[in-house]
Amino acid sequence: MWVFAFLVCLEFSIPVKAIPKECEVHSILMREEEHCNEFLSQEKQNLSEVGLPRTECQGMWDNLCCWPSSAIGKTVAVACPKFIFALTGKEGFVYRNCTSDGWSNSFPRHDVACGFDTNNTIEDDKNTYYMNVKTMYTVGYGTSLVSLSIAIVIICSFRKLHSTRNYIHIQLFMSFILRAVSIFVKDTVLFATEYIYYCNAYSAGCKFVIIFFQYCIMANYSWLLVEGLYLHTLLIISFFSEKKYFWCYIALGWGSPLIFITAWSIARHLHEDTGCWDTNSNAGIKWIIKGPIIISIFINVLFFVSIIRILVSKFKTPGAQGKEFNHYKRLAKSTLLLISLFGVHYILFACFPEDESSSLTMEIRLYFELALGSFQGFVVAVLYCFLNSEVQCEIKRKWRRWKLKKHFKRESRHSHNSTSTGGNGSNQVSLLTREQRQPSLCASTGV
Repeated sequence: MWVFAFLVCLEFSIPVKAIPKECEVHSILMREEEHCNEFLSQEKQNLSEVGLPRTECQGMWDNLCCWPSSAIGKTVAVACPKFIFALTGKEGFVYRNCTSDGWSNSFPRHDVACGFDTNNTIEDDKNTYYMNVKTMYTVGYGTSLVSLSIAIVIICSFRKLHSTRNYIHIQLFMSFILRAVSIFVKDTVLFATEYIYYCNAYSAGCKFVIIFFQYCIMANYSWLLVEGLYLHTLLIISFFSEKKYFWCYIALGWGSPLIFITAWSIARHLHEDTGCWDTNSNAGIKWIIKGPIIISIFINVLFFVSIIRILVSKFKTPGAQGKEFNHYKRLAKSTLLLISLFGVHYILFACFPEDESSSLTMEIRLYFELALGSFQGFVVAVLYCFLNSEVQCEIKRKWRRWKLKKHFKRESRHSHNSTSTGGNGSNQVSLLTREQRQPSLCASTGV
């Protein structure tokens, strides 16, 4: 992984300026205003030096074009604003008449003269699409955040659920929670208002938010890889120290993303320090993050194929019956349901173009990826907790104990002075004792 990151940085070490079109237009307009003010100041100075009388129509900047001074009766033509040319690529001229009352209105309209179609609804359709997508993934990540938080509370509340396997599940839940939180924080920082472009210098806090967002994304994929690795190890190795390898999983899940995020941050600062680091134009810098993610997904796919092969062979053996068979059956079900959500869609859509904003294919890919990604945490919580037979068994056992205790207290109050108090109390205590001592019916492996 280190070598991969180093080679990518080395190969694509040429700085690239990534300026969004909106920011480029704004920058052009600001430069044109500065040049106009300089031109008008120089014009005024030249007129005073030569001693010519002041013209009736003074030069001005009308927020779009720069108009030189003119005498009455003259028609002045200026080229279309450069920022409109940057959008349309068409040249044209706009005119004003100098009258005794001053400048007339410009004609023809800028949009007509410069080929800018004000009736174009494509941008409005794009904004509507992106707002719908944002609403969709906000609901998805919100649902995932709530369901995962409940799942963590449930697992931590029952002592019998405290195991290395469930500790790994909790880490995966936390990675999904951090991913959802980072999405909400990023949207709050970058899209605080609907019509705003961050074209000036960004604060360090804004860039830190993007670094945190990228780290959470990579950590989420890393823990998906850990889950695949753990399930695969559980099948191919009969006995291994789960507690010993747990810290290796922690290092892989939380530590390895930190390495690549650090390399990515340094590369962005040195070679593409533009905007809030939320856009990427340098392919090499982008692949510092994208490359390891795709590699982790590819490894998970290999784990998936290997696990299916092992499980199929287990099912074919004559001894795969009873408890052992049920164990592998549950493991196969959880593996098929979960590893199919390990980001295989990311590989399927990785080759589609990302820069064609008008492409229907891009819109479908984006919607599909964000829909799966935002609700993925919810699905994982359902599979690993709410539908987990071990968790369900513990909840049912806790519920039965609570009902028995409540019933015992009620019967004790009713029969406090009765001659049968001792017998009834002994029966209730016996029930509670048997409930506490009976062996757990929960599966030892769960999901």
